[in-house]
Amino acid sequence: MEETYKVKTMSRKRPVNVEVKLRHAKDDPNKLIRKFIKKVKKQKILEEVRERRYYEKPTTKRRKAKIKKLKNARKSQAERDKKVKLRSR
Repeated sequence: MEETYKVKTMSRKRPVNVEVKLRHAKDDPNKLIRKFIKKVKKQKILEEVRERRYYEKPTTKRRKAKIKKLKNARKSQAERDKKVKLRSR
């Protein structure tokens, strides 16, 4: 008997099926749960559910995306500056 755990979400883009079989986790239920959680995080299912929980106006979405983009740019620039400083020593 093989156990299979699935999660199915409906998205406008595409349906997502996450499936983990017990034999892939070598018959260890804890390993099975960890693999399942890892796959769910990789597919970003929970993030999508949280985003869709409440309606968000398009202007708010754009503003948040712009702020996130600027934040990531600053972070990557700081990392690049840090690498350059380490090289110059």
